[in-house]
Amino acid sequence: MIESSDIKTMETRQKALSVNLDPRRYGTFAEIGAGQEVVRWFFRVGAGAGTIAKSMSAYDMQVSDAIYGRAARYVCRERLQAMLDQEHALNLERLTEARGETSTFFAFADTVAARGYKGNTDCHGWMGIKFQAHPRDEDSQIIIHVKMLDNETALQQEALGIVGVNLIYGAFAFNHEPELLVDSLLDGLSTSRIEIDMIEFSGIAFRRVDNRLMSLKLVELGLSGAAMFAANGTVLQPSEFLYRKPILVERGSFRPVCNVNVDMLRCAHEKFSELPDVKGKEVAQVMEITMRNLKAQGEIDRRDFLARADVMAACGMNVLISDYFEYFRLGAYLSQCTKEKIAITMGAASLKELFEEKYYTELPGGILESFGRLFKNDLKIYCYPFLDPKTGELTTADNLEIKPELAPLYSYLLGRGGINNIDNYDSECLGIFSREVLRKIGECDSSWEKMVPEPVARVIKERKFFDYQCPDTETCAVPSK
Repeated sequence: MIESSDIKTMETRQKALSVNLDPRRYGTFAEIGAGQEVVRWFFRVGAGAGTIAKSMSAYDMQVSDAIYGRAARYVCRERLQAMLDQEHALNLERLTEARGETSTFFAFADTVAARGYKGNTDCHGWMGIKFQAHPRDEDSQIIIHVKMLDNETALQQEALGIVGVNLIYGAFAFNHEPELLVDSLLDGLSTSRIEIDMIEFSGIAFRRVDNRLMSLKLVELGLSGAAMFAANGTVLQPSEFLYRKPILVERGSFRPVCNVNVDMLRCAHEKFSELPDVKGKEVAQVMEITMRNLKAQGEIDRRDFLARADVMAACGMNVLISDYFEYFRLGAYLSQCTKEKIAITMGAASLKELFEEKYYTELPGGILESFGRLFKNDLKIYCYPFLDPKTGELTTADNLEIKPELAPLYSYLLGRGGINNIDNYDSECLGIFSREVLRKIGECDSSWEKMVPEPVARVIKERKFFDYQCPDTETCAVPSK
């Protein structure tokens, strides 16, 4: 009887052998930090002489610097890119004349910190491949960031080798279908062993790939609990981008970004930046969308997702996609990315919902456990007031009505500064609601344009987002940039 682990090994062997038996593939393996776990597969399965031009591992830092140049950190994207660039360039320089007409050259590299002797290493790494899809083709590249979750060094090394084989095989077999490539990265593994929280495609083979959709795919498939990209669409590795920065997060649907969303961040940032531990430091401001929100209507609408991403980009915001619906899980994730202060800003209605016990029935300690986790690292919540459009009543953190049995808990969090009232708001923003903006867009009521930032209005009109239809092309024409 064949065990499931044997089947997984067979899959990895077959992938490595398939690459070795393809006469077009020829390249270099450069691996730093966890042994030559990936190239080992290609040696073990046979026929490696037809694929492996060179295999190397520069463990000593001085040797590594001498080959690839100095880097601020050895396990970082900068070092990986230097490895890929240099090794691929050497292949082209040395081998193009001899076999450039029939070979597609590649360079695979990884720089990894696996579990060390003392057992306190942050077990993660960067891995990538730079390659030609066809002989004499322009270069293409895939970079990923992995977290190794096994508790034993040998298991981490095994997992690293498997995901490396999957990446190399996928680059050659699925470069025309990048979503299949992403889906195949954990073949033979599980999300309990490896997490992939960043992937970036670039180059000629991926010229039509939107890396924001690939980031979404990582979270959708469960390969990562969160993924991140910048306003310009550049993929970010969250723990690297947020490293040593105070973090301010606003969660929302952002369909679209309205003036109230921008004001909420502004107000919270002003308050947060005055804290002694934050003052004078660069605060990483992030707009976050949860998978639950994206799946509110069933399957994820990719066009709708990109519309939201574009309107957030128009505001210059970094975007975090997360599968952390519960705020205590979001707080725990962010605390892994930075040792600095963390803050979340939300409206009074969302704060009230935070005290609904139905969300915490699966926790042994219920709502008390959830708040213990949320506030254990002195996380701050900044509450933006809610103006009831029917009664005109203003609800703030100070007068928020909480169930009597939870009122003492709320008073305690308010008193110790875990929950903070926002009083520096723009009163003109209080009556703005995204659902009202969407209704006005659908009804061709141009008054919606005053309810969103000007760049957002421009993007919606130019790209006809959220079912925007211009009623009069002459009066609604958007000036060219």
